[in-house]
Amino acid sequence: MPAAGDRNWFGRVRPSWSLARQLFVLQVVVVAVVVLAGAALAWYDAQQRNEDAARDKVVAVSRTLAAQPAVRDGLTAPNPTATLQPLAERVRADTGVDFITIMSPAGIRYTHPDPTRIGQRFLGHIEQAVAGQVFTETYTGTLGPSVRAVVPVYDDAHRLVGLVSVGITVQVLTAALREQVIAMVAVAAGALLVGGLLTYLVSARIRRHTHGLRPAELSRMYEYHDAILHAVREGLLLVAPSGQVTLCNDGAAVLLSLDPAETEGEHVSELGLPKSLVDTLGSGRTVRDEVHLTDERVLLVNVSQIRSGDRDLGAVVTLRDHTELQALSGELDSMRGFAESLRSQAHESANRLHTVVSLIELGRAEEAVAFATAELRLAQQLTDRVVGAVGEPVIAAVLLGKSAEAGERGAEVVLGAGTEIDDVDVEHIDSRDLVTILGNLIDNAVEAALEGPRPRVEVTIRSTADGVLIRVADSGPGVDPDSAQQVFQRGWSTKDDGRGLGLTLVGQSVRRHRGSIEVHNDGGAVFTVRLPPGSDGAR
Repeated sequence: MPAAGDRNWFGRVRPSWSLARQLFVLQVVVVAVVVLAGAALAWYDAQQRNEDAARDKVVAVSRTLAAQPAVRDGLTAPNPTATLQPLAERVRADTGVDFITIMSPAGIRYTHPDPTRIGQRFLGHIEQAVAGQVFTETYTGTLGPSVRAVVPVYDDAHRLVGLVSVGITVQVLTAALREQVIAMVAVAAGALLVGGLLTYLVSARIRRHTHGLRPAELSRMYEYHDAILHAVREGLLLVAPSGQVTLCNDGAAVLLSLDPAETEGEHVSELGLPKSLVDTLGSGRTVRDEVHLTDERVLLVNVSQIRSGDRDLGAVVTLRDHTELQALSGELDSMRGFAESLRSQAHESANRLHTVVSLIELGRAEEAVAFATAELRLAQQLTDRVVGAVGEPVIAAVLLGKSAEAGERGAEVVLGAGTEIDDVDVEHIDSRDLVTILGNLIDNAVEAALEGPRPRVEVTIRSTADGVLIRVADSGPGVDPDSAQQVFQRGWSTKDDGRGLGLTLVGQSVRRHRGSIEVHNDGGAVFTVRLPPGSDGAR
């Protein structure tokens, strides 16, 4: 039974061989086969070369002897052996061949390394030589198997007077080949040793990178890894220390409006992301729940730096979509402010009512009517608009709530002369985006107006040929012209404290509806938003 430690994290029994070990054995076998095959080919080539060299040598010696006048004269002498035997033995010793046999055309030996063989018939084929050809063969004679050549000998009249055969025994060739084989075996053993060592180093490296896992486990891990990356809704990025994106899952591609196939391998600065997000991804610091805005979304970003020992592996970036949550939070804040303003108005109304009652009790009815009329003029105007509105109660509700909230802070919110709330068509505009745009512009204007001597905010809303126009002007100090293009970036605020998010959300909502927003100074800051007709907020 396998021990508990023999089971992997999938609950299966671990096979005995890991991927690294299998590759090691496979590589060793491949190296061994290659080395042995190379050695065999080298041995075969050496054998062929030795035989070819032996044939060339015996042919050359045979031709040289056949051309010697002493050989021709000896063959025609009364006692050929007496003349030719010493010559043949001397040449044999000088050339290193194993035998030199000079014979008659009929194949009767006149010379031989073993004198007792003289006078006997030559063992081998001589027909081709008798016919005038030089030929070689491997034949077993009195000295054993040998590579031999047979050459005809002619006199001055070109008559065949004898034959010369020179041979080298196979035993000698084998001995010479054996020395070469020993050298080849030594080289092959060295190559096998070096190949095995290199294979072991490669195997160790693979084992370190695969953590000793087997092929089935690696395949299953990849399948799970791929399935998880495509299944999770949260965005996931892996960013190398150099800033290149090494992994981008489907969630990140959707949240950042990227193409995964074109994202991986690119630097974060080349993806068209907001500068603040690019700076965060390339900062090398750990980030927890940091809010970043793109053209269409509010993202919650987490960045974790990863290391392996002393190596910096880059960062893991997770992205969560907080667009809906941010919109709902803004709407909730607006509704909370509206409720608070109603509470404040109820409290103030009670005080005013007591004042009116007291004036009436004192018999000063005209003063009571004038006081009530003056104090409630703006509230009544907005209330009438709320009651009378049909398709645009959100606008009137936001105006009513914000005016009451501003009044408590000492600022006045008034409607511009060109405001036509009842005629504004906002059915194509998402109510949450409308609350975001109008609410944040008024809040920002009130903050700026409170810095002036007479805090006042003027709101104008009407339909135009280009859609819906929203203009919010304040009596504050205005906007620095050099900062006019930065007011919609995250971190800008009228307090210059780096925490501004409202105007950034305004810009995002306007872009989502394919609208435009402008800012200029006219006494104070004037923000103008234009939302084209038919824009539905879908990109």
